[in-house]
Parts: sequence; C-alpha cells; structure tokens
Amino acid sequence: MKLEHVAMFVNDLESARDFFVKYLGGRSNDGYHNPKTDFRSFFISFDDGARLEIMNKPGMSDIEKPLNRTGYVHLAFSVGSKEKVDELTEQLTKDGYELISGPRYTGDGYYESCIVGIEGNQIEITI
Repeated sequence: MKLEHVAMFVNDLESARDFFVKYLGGRSNDGYHNPKTDFRSFFISFDDGARLEIMNKPGMSDIEKPLNRTGYVHLAFSVGSKEKVDELTEQLTKDGYELISGPRYTGDGYYESCIVGIEGNQIEITI
C-alpha cells in the first residue's frame, strides 16, 4: 500500500503553494477550480513521488492550532544532509518563521529542526 497524498485546507492558497515550492522544492500543478462551489486546489509534487494537496473553499473554519494537540501534528521533509537542515532552518528563521526546536539530534537519532510554517502548521526538516 502507498500513501497517495496528504491534503490540507489553507486560507491563502497562493502563499501556501509558494512556501512549499520556494523552501521545500515542490512543483505545483496549474491548479483546479470548481466554479460551482468555489473550491480551489493545487497539488504540490516532490522528488520522491510524495504529493501534498493544498485546498481552499468558502466558509472554512480557522481555529487556533496549538503545537501540543491530537490529530495531525506536522509535515516532515527530508532534505538529505545535516548541512541542508541547518541551511534551510537558518533561511526560514531569517525569513520570519518561528523556530520551535533544533537543529538538533533527537533521542531516537534524527537530526532535525521544527518551525511553524504557513498558517500555524508545523514543518519538520530532517536529514
């Protein structure tokens, strides 16, 4: 079995698309729009075949996203090396994204950092 894609609703579809393309090397399709419901989406594809669907529609509820909660917690991206984790973390914090932890080695052997990315969603950057 293969996880086909992960989807998330966002308020600012274009900014979310730009974040995943600029910082994480994603490639976006041209987008989809259903004029009857005003649903819009982009599929962001990554080198290993993983895909993220970002979506928007009228009337969404936008609630606070505390870091310690049940449900989906973060999206993790492997960037290939310790140096790339450090570089991307530095770039994201320089660009104003909040650093939650790291870069550091975790107790289970990962080298990672975590930031609060677009719209309060946690992004993990690892080797």
